[in-house]
Amino acid sequence: MLVSASSAFSTRLRGATARPSPSARSSAARRLAFIVVGAVALAPLAAQQSQPPAPRPTFRIGTRLIVQTVTVKDKDGRPIEGLTANDFIVTEDGDPQTVSFVEYQRLQETSSPTSQGGAALSAPQSSADLSAPQSRAVLSGPPVETSATRPPALVGAPRATATQIAAPPAGDVRGATYRDRRLLVLYFDLTATPPGDQARAYAAARKFIDSQMTPSDLVAIMTFQGGAVRVKQDFTGDRARLQEVIQILIFGEDVNGDGIPDNTDVATAFGQDDAEFNILNTDRQLSALQTAATMLRALPEQKSLVYFASGLRLNGVDNQAQLRATTNAAIRANVSIFPVDARGLVAQAPLGDATQRSPGGIGMFSGRLAEAAVTNFQRSQDTLYAIAKDTGGKALVDYNDLSLGIVQAAQSMTSYYILGFYSTHAGLDGRFHRVRVSLRPGLSADLSFRAGYFADKEFAKFTTADKERQLEEALMLENPITEISIAMEVNYFQLNSAEYFVPVAVKIPGSELELARRGGARRTLIDFIGEVKDDYGITIQNVRDKLDITLSNETANQLAKRPIQYETGFTLLPGKYVIKFLARDAETGRIGTYQAPFTIPNLNKEETRIPISSVVLSSQRVSFGDALYSVQKAAAQAADPLVYGGQKLIPNVTRVFSRSRDLHVFLQAYQRDATIARPLVAFVSFYRGDVKAFETPPLPVTEAPAGRSKAVPLRFSLPLASMTPGSYECQVTVLDPAGQKVAFWRAPIVLIP
Repeated sequence: MLVSASSAFSTRLRGATARPSPSARSSAARRLAFIVVGAVALAPLAAQQSQPPAPRPTFRIGTRLIVQTVTVKDKDGRPIEGLTANDFIVTEDGDPQTVSFVEYQRLQETSSPTSQGGAALSAPQSSADLSAPQSRAVLSGPPVETSATRPPALVGAPRATATQIAAPPAGDVRGATYRDRRLLVLYFDLTATPPGDQARAYAAARKFIDSQMTPSDLVAIMTFQGGAVRVKQDFTGDRARLQEVIQILIFGEDVNGDGIPDNTDVATAFGQDDAEFNILNTDRQLSALQTAATMLRALPEQKSLVYFASGLRLNGVDNQAQLRATTNAAIRANVSIFPVDARGLVAQAPLGDATQRSPGGIGMFSGRLAEAAVTNFQRSQDTLYAIAKDTGGKALVDYNDLSLGIVQAAQSMTSYYILGFYSTHAGLDGRFHRVRVSLRPGLSADLSFRAGYFADKEFAKFTTADKERQLEEALMLENPITEISIAMEVNYFQLNSAEYFVPVAVKIPGSELELARRGGARRTLIDFIGEVKDDYGITIQNVRDKLDITLSNETANQLAKRPIQYETGFTLLPGKYVIKFLARDAETGRIGTYQAPFTIPNLNKEETRIPISSVVLSSQRVSFGDALYSVQKAAAQAADPLVYGGQKLIPNVTRVFSRSRDLHVFLQAYQRDATIARPLVAFVSFYRGDVKAFETPPLPVTEAPAGRSKAVPLRFSLPLASMTPGSYECQVTVLDPAGQKVAFWRAPIVLIP
């Protein structure tokens, strides 16, 4: 089995694939921990009042304050007021908890939304659970009378800076700052919204502020552009101020004084590195959404975030761990996300509209082209549905009145209780803790609440044993840590009739790593741990390794603009797997997680097409002899198909290529039943939409099958200087004229100058 490591600086190290031995359990002193859970920033623990007769003082060493928002309604759907702490029964993981306080938030009711050309839509549930339906308590007894609602005065909160939401005063865990207010956040993802859709989203925001905003509503405005989440306006009820902010977003006034219009997407500290990680995945968008939810975590009230974007599609290079982390952050911050598809109602012609040429081929007659077009559009909305469902919101898609999405977010919040208790489970384990809220016997009501939370994590350990345990615990967490961005590519190549070699390439932005000086040299140290599990959750393979890179002054200065790439490999059988990989910066302790499913097909059962391996796209080849440490080079060259002629092909994980470098394409075709070499023909095509932009001349391959897998390698080297920068679909076609078989592979790429 080959396990190797490489970096964008032509650095490779030897990796270990042995299963890491469990760390010895070590007893640690209990630490005073004040944890932010359920959207609340904890205030310092108040000193206990002294009791003169008491012979011994009692000290609380560790505590976790859990704050829940609970909606209580009678059988007619009206909020019930007047409940106290004695009326609620709370359990966490089945253990009874003592309710410390209960505060009631009285919100003015909103009218049912109606829109021209469409009927009124029902308001979504006020809350939802990540993994279980909402809990309800239905008991017999007299209902509690509901007092008349009193609309609060229209007052505005002070505007925050461009980087944060104003935190409540210390000690405000009961929602006194925004008492009886409905908190709405208008979040515009400008990186995923074309100008036309942006204008439609801004118009919807202006319509809501002008005619649909109630005296109970406080609105904040956030944007994501240029790689940063910016708070354009903190929560306020000042309509004039909100309209002014929307006008600034439309016309791009430079209110920050940085010389750059606010609606201009600018480069960030990551430089080209950051742009490379942004282009072909949605991790940055999800990470930005996580940042926005974290900004709102200090406020204990319910919050609804209206997310404007032109779809959000996960693809092959996206990190499922980031999607999970974003959802968990919203749940802990008590934020319900209401995605709004800014494209509105889209009516597509089955085979494309007048902006593209008429398609050809049998696909237009069989319906495959129309099916593919519909599927691609629906996939761009699937993630919106998932985020809304998991956070208690509701997605608004295929509707032209986008302001209805904001109204739905406002309607979802009715009068509710803020309930707090100190959890008896004080462990910082990062696991999901299930919470159940009910009423004492004799009361009848419908309860809506979040059925649990993910605990925080503490990894401030510095001993060797604790650092090792840190990675092991982080690997097992249900709540992934995504402090460092990671991109990953998993490929497969057949070794014999049963086994496949699976090379794994991990890419990390160099600007997210810290440099340290040891022995007078600047260096960076990265720890890796990962595992591969099968469909049954059984660990099949794992890896524990580290990458210690010594950098010259010139190379260290380039680290902010260049990525670090690590490679390892596994030997697996055909099947479905899930890989989870963690990288930790040894200097700061920051951790990144990547998790994704992958499938290794059984190529022995391929009868209708040419069996081929996965396709590797690269723009870099490095000498295999440049490793810093001695490795078994002969064995590695024999096992790794990416090593050829003494050089290693470095996969381009993000699939972003520069026109100044050649594009290398590598794959293997397998002729398992061939007794003599059968000629193959292969070529590479690039498409922009349905238009073929470039195609290589057919490459005849007459090389005899080699090894036990009967593999025929196919290699291309393509100059990109003549191609126009932009997005393309790269297609590799392999033909077997004698056997009358064909194989296709296709993936999106991006060319930059």
